Amino acid sequence: MSSNSDFAEGLRGAFPIMASAAPFAVLFGAVAIANGQTVAEAALMSATVFAGASQLVGIELFGHKVQPWLIVLSVLAVNFRHILYSAAIARFISHFTPLQKIIGFHLLTDPQFAQSVQRGESGKKVSFAWYLGFGVMIFVPWVTLTVAGGIFGRLVGDPRIIGIDVLLPIYFMEMVLGFRRKAGFLPIVVVSALASVLAYRYVGSPWHVSIGAVAGVALAAFLPSATAGAEEPVE
Repeated sequence: MSSNSDFAEGLRGAFPIMASAAPFAVLFGAVAIANGQTVAEAALMSATVFAGASQLVGIELFGHKVQPWLIVLSVLAVNFRHILYSAAIARFISHFTPLQKIIGFHLLTDPQFAQSVQRGESGKKVSFAWYLGFGVMIFVPWVTLTVAGGIFGRLVGDPRIIGIDVLLPIYFMEMVLGFRRKAGFLPIVVVSALASVLAYRYVGSPWHVSIGAVAGVALAAFLPSATAGAEEPVE
């Protein structure tokens, strides 16, 4: 397959994700302005951090005049899972040049990780052209719609009123279920979810994200290696 074909395939694959994430980019732009940021500052944060949940956490802390070190630590807590993501996809992108890896890790989001692993494990090559097309389809609209949200966000109001906020959680649920064929899937998901819920109750946000992830990884590490690498048939 040519690079152009791979790039176009990546664009098409990411389009539904971009559509579901669009309201949150607009929401972030509006929230950033409400917390004293300029449109340019909101756009810069979307372009450099490029992580919706941690951006919202960070911007809320900015609005409450929290110490900078605590803001950085909170953003790192939310994004800790990306360290695990980068390690998991390393085997599929080992052919990337150093510059391509730098670009690739900047574009690494939850759906980018999930689709890269699924593509690699299905036997397809995770080419840089495909990876870039997938990432660009999410990145460019994310930054652009942040600007739109900063300018027009007050006209949109609360996305929960019209149910838009449910789109992204539904996508993430579908992304998790995409790994259901792997042995150990159910206990790992259950343990991770329980740890996250308990951490949210007793530790608080945003630490529950990282604690849930670490709990799932810890259980996976203790599973027998033969089981962890096998695939279970799905009825």
